[in-house]
Amino acid sequence: MSDGVREWLSEQVRSRVVGPDAPSRHAELFDTTEPGWFAEDAPIRRVHGDASMFVGGLRALLFQSLHPRAMAGVADHSNFRTDPWGRLQRTADFVAATTFGPASEAARAVRVVHRVHRRVVGVTRDGEEYAANDPHLLGWVHIAELDSFLAAHDRFGADPLVGDERDEYVANSAVVARALGVLEPPTTERELRDRLAEYRPELRGTPEARDAARYLLVQPPLPLAGRAAYGLIAAASISLMPVWTRWPLRLPWLPLSEATVGRAAGDAVTRTLRWAIVPADVNIAG
Repeated sequence: MSDGVREWLSEQVRSRVVGPDAPSRHAELFDTTEPGWFAEDAPIRRVHGDASMFVGGLRALLFQSLHPRAMAGVADHSNFRTDPWGRLQRTADFVAATTFGPASEAARAVRVVHRVHRRVVGVTRDGEEYAANDPHLLGWVHIAELDSFLAAHDRFGADPLVGDERDEYVANSAVVARALGVLEPPTTERELRDRLAEYRPELRGTPEARDAARYLLVQPPLPLAGRAAYGLIAAASISLMPVWTRWPLRLPWLPLSEATVGRAAGDAVTRTLRWAIVPADVNIAG
């Protein structure tokens, strides 16, 4: 592909994931001598700096929606429909700040989340109270993201984690989770699997979750030119979802095609994004 195509694709990703102030934000996070929360060779930086995060991020949104109280908070208070790119940019900025940025920026990002979460309180359609700063709900959001990012990096990452690196990644992520208010987050992959099993009885499909899945997968806020690439990301994300999640969210389950088409889609889109975006841009995109 030509340099012109590469520049165009890179700009398309930056404008949507990072936002219009990408150069200045890059300088704040990367052009500094202040140490961050993680060493340069920490596994969390390898995972969160890889193009597989585009697949893992969408998979995380689908997975998180299965907790009725967490989904109610999104449905009642989030502007993901009216300002989807703004929400994506804020999420990407949080991941970039806490993973790659200086400690002061990481702490500031956490304070912003806490401040926003204080307003996210309410009652589900079944009469259950929820609060975004509830440590239990924060714990679910954390492990759903962690499992999704790890699954996507295992399948589509350029340099998958092996051996002790996997536990190190979970332990790295626990640093951010504790700062957000998660109580005793998992620090090993085994603990992550055990914690997912503990939450399983609380998870179910709701009208809000299915509506969000349809919006994310069928009605993305993209021009026609971008829908083909997004479709590859969506196919790859669905292929990584556990079988038991398919019916609650009304997701298709086609084992043979997912093993071939889903994987091929993920390989194609992550290779293309990896080619188009220079390493620093991939990092800030999360």
